[in-house]
Amino acid sequence: MELQISHTTEYAYDAPVDYALQKVRLRPLPSSMQNVPNWSVEIAGGKIETSYADHYGNHVDLVSIERGAQKLTIRASGMVETLNSTGILGQVFGRAPLWHFLQPTVLTTAGDAIKALPRITGNTGAQLSGLHDLSAAILKALPYEYGRTDVNTPAEVALQGSHGVCQDHAQVFLTAVRLSGIPARYVSGYLMINDRVEQDATHAWAEAYVNDLGWVGFDISNGVSPDERYTRIAIGRDARDAAPIEGLRMGSADETLMVSVQVQQ
Repeated sequence: MELQISHTTEYAYDAPVDYALQKVRLRPLPSSMQNVPNWSVEIAGGKIETSYADHYGNHVDLVSIERGAQKLTIRASGMVETLNSTGILGQVFGRAPLWHFLQPTVLTTAGDAIKALPRITGNTGAQLSGLHDLSAAILKALPYEYGRTDVNTPAEVALQGSHGVCQDHAQVFLTAVRLSGIPARYVSGYLMINDRVEQDATHAWAEAYVNDLGWVGFDISNGVSPDERYTRIAIGRDARDAAPIEGLRMGSADETLMVSVQVQQ
């Protein structure tokens, strides 16, 4: 499937800003799930200082704001050819070893609620079945509801609060999976929803390392494994590692953020 994607993020400030630096992970990379014929990241009100691959293999652009500017716009757009691999990325290894994806973070530390979720055991078939069952159990315990959590909400807190979004679902899932000794990681990207072009936001899901198969994706929010409607952007141990944009700024100016995401076939 050929997906045309446009993602615009605009920061507006009520006073001139002397310094701001954004870490931008908005370039999809080729894999067994996708090809990228063309893609660009355009900056208005700032510039790309440098680009590099981080320790997860994500492409990162460091974007600075023009001194004294009051608006910074980051627009990523292009075409991605996606393939339906039934969620299986495969035996793909990067700079970070498998044991790294067993380690908890501040956002993915298990408490009593996550420890009470089912564990995963057995051979490949049993693991796959158990992971899908876990996904369904999390969605039942944590119905999708926007506005009850934010980017800094830990997985355990989200599950105890009984409401969350795709970020929370993915982080609860991978936290629980790690308790069974299975490497798991967070994935950020895009999802084409069939009945609309304008999407609410970027999307997030999780990947677990399954015996004999390698990395397999699970979209807990939608109860499926990623298919050709999904575009992978970045990975990490949690949402912070794979955040599409994160950064810092100096000064006391108030910030207004506007985001537009369009995905269409």
